[in-house]
Amino acid sequence: MSMAFLRDDAEGEKPRRNYGLPDKADPDYDRVAARALLEAARVGETELAERATGSYWGEPGLKPYVEVILHEAELAGDDRLEQVARRFLR
Repeated sequence: MSMAFLRDDAEGEKPRRNYGLPDKADPDYDRVAARALLEAARVGETELAERATGSYWGEPGLKPYVEVILHEAELAGDDRLEQVARRFLR
């Protein structure tokens, strides 16, 4: 994971943000987790989102969802979301 996506003071913190995650058994969980990771990366809280979601940055199973989010970001002109999505997909 790129250090650009980590907050220096994040060690030992519990997630501060409500990521709006459904139950892990929910079929939409991975899609929501992918969006949570990207939104957290946007503000430098990737590690906190990883703890909250149980998913890791660059996790292959989330890539199809990130590709959809990337496309949405391109259409919306959201350059920062585009940037973090592209980094996730590397």
